[in-house]
Amino acid sequence: MKISIVIRNKNQDKALEFLLRNLNERYLEDIDEIIVLDNLSTDNSKLISEKYNAKFITIEKFSYGGSANVAAESAKNDIVVMFSAHAYPVSLDFFKLIKEKFIGREHELAGVRCLHNQNDYKAYIKGLSSKEDYNRAGLIFCGSAFNKKVWIKHPFKSDIITFEDKEWTKRVIENGYLVEFVPAVFCYDIQRTKEQNFFRFKNETIGSYQLHHIHFYFFNVCKGLLYSLYKLTAGYFLDVFYAFKRFLFMVHFLLNKPKQF
Repeated sequence: MKISIVIRNKNQDKALEFLLRNLNERYLEDIDEIIVLDNLSTDNSKLISEKYNAKFITIEKFSYGGSANVAAESAKNDIVVMFSAHAYPVSLDFFKLIKEKFIGREHELAGVRCLHNQNDYKAYIKGLSSKEDYNRAGLIFCGSAFNKKVWIKHPFKSDIITFEDKEWTKRVIENGYLVEFVPAVFCYDIQRTKEQNFFRFKNETIGSYQLHHIHFYFFNVCKGLLYSLYKLTAGYFLDVFYAFKRFLFMVHFLLNKPKQF
């Protein structure tokens, strides 16, 4: 069984180079092809992709579900591993574990979710099933693999604003397929600006309403504002308090230096 890797990217040339170098230096024997799915980057993303012999595909009108469909269409293998440029595999057996999971189960296994944070680790250790919770145990389109044979029958929704991975997980499970954890570890490494966090907040609010049927009420919206203001104020005073504590400690340290060894 062979693996295709598809990396979604927009103006992240430094992170992209780190990921591609990591893949080429540590995992090349496990990988059949690498595709960079780029959303009109203006940095050196294309040059870096060419440097590491990755196929570079430009998407002009980006959507999460649409890009996932392009990823599936572009991949020549049945196992497609999705990454964002700001993530990278860590465990040396990352792709081997993915392949082992699919062997002999190509007709029942729609995808596997790898591990990248404490919630994933706990859910995996507790044996949480995607049938129980398609949100916490379903695919995430960064560090997950899906089965192209299942995708042919059940493409991703191109018009969904976000949570395209969770929607697909829910849908394929309803059609009798499985999505499971695999203990392959990766790192999700991103520092978002406040503008990017707000953009994500808007999409996830709409997505939570559409997919998870989470309802929002005016009282809760006001409560959320007050809680945010409280956290900001409390955090500010705590920062000031500990800034002075550090200062006083350093003054005391300078006046009473301990013996060196």
